[in-house]
Amino acid sequence: MIAAPALLRAIRPLHVCIGPTGHIRQVGKSFSKLGINDPSGCRFLEVFEILRPARPSSMSDLRRLTGEVLRLRLRQEPEIGFRGLVIDDEAQGLILDLSFGIAVVDAVQRFGLTAQDFAPGDLVMELLFLQEAKSSAIAASFSLNARLNGARLAAETDAMTDGLTGLHNRRALDAALARLGQSNTEYAILHMDLDRFKQVNDTLGHGIGDSVLKRVALILRSHTRQDDLLIRAGGDEFVIVCPGLTDHLRLTELAIRLISDISEPAQIDGQDVTIGASIGIAVSAATARCDPVTHLSRADVALYAAKRLGRGQYRFWSTDMGECLASLDLEDAQPKAM
Repeated sequence: MIAAPALLRAIRPLHVCIGPTGHIRQVGKSFSKLGINDPSGCRFLEVFEILRPARPSSMSDLRRLTGEVLRLRLRQEPEIGFRGLVIDDEAQGLILDLSFGIAVVDAVQRFGLTAQDFAPGDLVMELLFLQEAKSSAIAASFSLNARLNGARLAAETDAMTDGLTGLHNRRALDAALARLGQSNTEYAILHMDLDRFKQVNDTLGHGIGDSVLKRVALILRSHTRQDDLLIRAGGDEFVIVCPGLTDHLRLTELAIRLISDISEPAQIDGQDVTIGASIGIAVSAATARCDPVTHLSRADVALYAAKRLGRGQYRFWSTDMGECLASLDLEDAQPKAM
């Protein structure tokens, strides 16, 4: 009978076997095409970054995700994402059965993958063929409309996008708040301000400052959901609108992860850079229904209350804070020198 490792190599070209210590024992044959050296013997969490549903830091954390489908990516190739089913190998280790998910088109084009790089029963190649055939068939009929609408759509997108970070801008935030005001969706608004950013700009220059803002944008994307709206509201201020998310525990975890990752020292363009973040949170379900613009103002009040506690803090808005900054003890609530 064929041995289990050989069987996995034969039928699952994108699997990863992880030993009890968290080190990679074996990977599928298709990994050789992904432009990385054989990761066997390396710690799994040093080769892969898990984005959702949790960010494990140890083998025991990873084992608790058995049976779940993870969103993850290679740290060496962060643009290409994977979906992975966690399987207990019943020998104190784990097996991850990977696929590219919606990133399969980019992966096939980027790495020159063929049918042999997918499981024999995987329909991905047929789906790609059908997609290409369908695209070719309808391309002619849509080409005229595409040319007519392209400039308009590009202009609308640019008008809603921050040119530096690629996040949405204040105009997009205003539109989103207007839509929320017309719906029954509950939501949370997080208002985040960077600590010590002005010092970075003043001492290291605006070029380094711009790179810091881009890094913050990447961190925001890595911790938020697809439906969350990420806004650079201006300067070093960011807003996150989370439709359907009102659970205080989950919002607390999100705020802690954002503050922790943003506060990690980083080297940017050869310079050691350390910043921080403070966050104010307003939850629509916490009070009687009111205008989303009011909740944005409450998140701003909570942000100033967080800054009053010092750097790297977060606060939820509460009625005792009042509805505007004037209701706070302004002398104490003013942000400390950054």
